[in-house]
Amino acid sequence: MPDDTLTQLADLHGVATSYTDATGRRVDVPAATVRAVLAAMDVPAAADEAADALDRARAAARRRLPHTIVARHGHPTSFEVPALRDAAKVEVQLEEGGARGLPAGQALPADLPTGYHRLAVDDEEAFLVVAPGRCPLAGLADPERGGARRVWGWMAQLYAVRSADSWAIGDLGDLRRLAAWSAAELGAGMVLVNPLHAATPVVPVEPSPYYPSSRRFRNPLYLRVEDVAALQGVDTATRERVAGLAAPLQAANRSDRIDRDGAFRAKMTALELLFALPRAPAREAAFATYRAQQGQGLVDFATFCALAERHGTPYTQWPTALRHPASPAVTEARGELADRVALHEWLQWLCDTQLAAAQGAALDAGMAVGIVHDLAVGVDGGGADAWALQDDLAAAVTVGAPPDTFNQQGQDWRLPPLRPDRLALTGYAPFRDMIGGVLRHAGGIRVDHVLGLFRLYWIPEGAPASAGTYVRYPGDDLLGVLALEAERAGALVVGEDLGTVGEGVRERLTDAGVLGSRVLYFERSPDGAGPLPATGYPELALASVTTHDLPTAAGWWTGEAERVRAEFDLFGEDTTQREEEARAARARAELAALLLLEGLVSEEAGVEELIVGMHAFLARTPSLVVAASLGDALGDIRQPNLPGTTDEYPNWRLPLAVPTEAGLRPVLLEEIFAHPGVRRLAAVLHRA
Repeated sequence: MPDDTLTQLADLHGVATSYTDATGRRVDVPAATVRAVLAAMDVPAAADEAADALDRARAAARRRLPHTIVARHGHPTSFEVPALRDAAKVEVQLEEGGARGLPAGQALPADLPTGYHRLAVDDEEAFLVVAPGRCPLAGLADPERGGARRVWGWMAQLYAVRSADSWAIGDLGDLRRLAAWSAAELGAGMVLVNPLHAATPVVPVEPSPYYPSSRRFRNPLYLRVEDVAALQGVDTATRERVAGLAAPLQAANRSDRIDRDGAFRAKMTALELLFALPRAPAREAAFATYRAQQGQGLVDFATFCALAERHGTPYTQWPTALRHPASPAVTEARGELADRVALHEWLQWLCDTQLAAAQGAALDAGMAVGIVHDLAVGVDGGGADAWALQDDLAAAVTVGAPPDTFNQQGQDWRLPPLRPDRLALTGYAPFRDMIGGVLRHAGGIRVDHVLGLFRLYWIPEGAPASAGTYVRYPGDDLLGVLALEAERAGALVVGEDLGTVGEGVRERLTDAGVLGSRVLYFERSPDGAGPLPATGYPELALASVTTHDLPTAAGWWTGEAERVRAEFDLFGEDTTQREEEARAARARAELAALLLLEGLVSEEAGVEELIVGMHAFLARTPSLVVAASLGDALGDIRQPNLPGTTDEYPNWRLPLAVPTEAGLRPVLLEEIFAHPGVRRLAAVLHRA
């Protein structure tokens, strides 16, 4: 138990010395954990250092002008800055150029334009972020009715959505086709895809989209090579060479595992061939414009990729002189590797153009929202963002979750967190660049574990997942930056707010216009006696049966979920397999009874009818967005990811499949277009 000095020091840095777990039980955090977490923020907290550190922290808290001020457009009180009361000179340097001098001793004017500005008060300066009051309900506005309209759409793991033309992995061409078809033929309003964040360009390729090298940039593995403009008009030999690289991978599209390594090798060979060709002046100008827009962030990312190709990963094992992006050795290496750096910049430009084409096709086909991109919680501690942003990350801890009813051993996601004490110092630059990157050519963003905007569960290096504690973040400021980037992109914002939710957090998300997440499996009536009635769901939410980390609908109804968890010993110490199976059987019986009562299924309903009934139930809720997994429409029993496992279970390696008498059979996009289960489920949702 921390002593009083350590408790006060922890509180000033947002480190919890106790918290309430998922069962409502108070958990007291050991002093050793608190000290380790403070040390990760460069705060000395040993017994003989804590008092001095506390004095320094109190002095820093008395700073006259905050490093960053986040104000809300149209909310005058948010522009009141105490430092202005006795100031002699006040000036706002506007993002778009120019400056506004302000009378001393007054609040900032509430009519300042939204944007990233600078505030000068006498001889001090601060970042000034003027954000909109709320995130836009982009794509959901209904001018005719004066409110918001409801939409439905697919949730898809893009790598799993392979077509006959794919190179063993679903790609951006497949996404374009899926989105346009879903809108034009089925009336879908959006497609939510897994994070398309960049992986480190080395073999073996990291399979998890939630363990990326960079969250700001994209994974070239998703490129459709045939859609690269440089391929048009090439000589016959080059075209045949590319076709020869594609052929064996297209032949492997029926395999039951995603071959990322094979796809990576073949695509990189093909793309290197195309990069070496002369570019038309118009394309070269467009590439130059993209590079200028992305600035130093793109240069650093591409430099990392080139260095990783030479030295491997993680970057912490590179030669010492190359481990920081600002070192003279890195500048020298960037010159030596200029061609490879330019290649990786070019690959990002290609991703950008193909994403723009996919979103454009979705909107042209009538989608209200378009493509919604998932944002992972963090990054690989040895990857591109960790290298480029290492001064802003806490390297000696990882992010995870404490034990709860579903993951009874806790979770360690192996992700180094952004340091909350560094965010304001930089004007939230790492966060805003990341959000802006994900929202390029997007109809929306789903923020995985959106509760992390308010607090994250930090686990000291080497400790079990149960031995961490929560660290507080400037949630309202981060929501302001998120709202500003969403406004600029014209994008919808969804927050995955599952798990242990802090007091008042959901209310703050609702006030900010962020849609929450409601999963049918988890929603219970207020008295806990059964599933939540449809009328109990909130309007500002994305409702779904499941998520990528949970059982599919077929897996839930058939008991496959419990079988797999037992196989990998994922039950907690206090729970037996028999108890888990009994609990799951009760949950299935309760939901089946509710669906029968609602008239959505028959008494003899089989799995297919029950799956349709689940989605028909969600269609009756007031939630503005209802999302269905493509895997559920096909009857796939395998969940994409099984938390608590890595290589024991084929996480992130499973293609979409349909059940047959002989077992599961992988399917291609062309079959999905004609699949009766897909069309039946879509019809139920579209009618609602």
